[in-house]
Amino acid sequence: MKLLRSLTKALLLAMFLVFALFPLFWILITSLKGGQEIYAFPVRYWPQTPTFDNYRYLFRISDFSIYFRNSLVVSLVASVGAMIISVFSGYALSRMRSRRPKFVLLLAMYFTQIIPTYMLMSPLFISLAKIGMTDSLIGITFAYVSMMIAFSTIMAKSFFDRIPVALEEAAMTEGCTRTQTIFKIILPLTLPGLAAIFSFAFVNIWNELFLAVMLLSSNHKMTVPVALNSFISKAGVNWGVLSAGIVVALLPTMIVFAFAQKFIIMGLTEGAVKG
Repeated sequence: MKLLRSLTKALLLAMFLVFALFPLFWILITSLKGGQEIYAFPVRYWPQTPTFDNYRYLFRISDFSIYFRNSLVVSLVASVGAMIISVFSGYALSRMRSRRPKFVLLLAMYFTQIIPTYMLMSPLFISLAKIGMTDSLIGITFAYVSMMIAFSTIMAKSFFDRIPVALEEAAMTEGCTRTQTIFKIILPLTLPGLAAIFSFAFVNIWNELFLAVMLLSSNHKMTVPVALNSFISKAGVNWGVLSAGIVVALLPTMIVFAFAQKFIIMGLTEGAVKG
């Protein structure tokens, strides 16, 4: 009976794995196919003559390296900025003694998460236009930071809630100031949480398309999602180049999760249960 259950679980897991990984596999092999093989019938599940022409086109003709650099800089800066701000705002919320203002602030932050992005486009564009920061990587970085602060603050608060206040009081009794207590004692204990906040912010910013399309108009300031979207036109879709771009675009998020997965799991586990 136990053997049958184990085999059933293994079979279901294998089916789920195939279902989850097949789209990635298909994108990868499509990026290695030539134009004729992509549209060949019957469908070929592996290219007869693998080619890297799509990747050559991606970097030599479409300036994808510039878009990749733009996305990387914007995502890193915005993620770090959102993480730093959320550390202080989350700590302040966690240690706030008055329940009513805390409830109101948390409710407002939760409310911001249900507002569709397209509803924020117009006021955000007008605000950035008034200060001359449209079509600017700095402007879109500020926009991404503002978008991620609420969610990052909620996550940070849940991590700080697990740290006993008595630990801070003991440190301050020994002569530490509030600032020293935060940087020397509290932050080291919340490193898994900070890794989780950074990772989720990075992935969300890296994949964001709507704001980037609206705020960035210059070709050399495009981000990766905007560049991938440009391969889709009324004349058709360049599936080979688009697939190659998707493969390249997946690499940063895979690297982030590969290095931070241990901290992400620890952070989510610690943040999910309030001590």
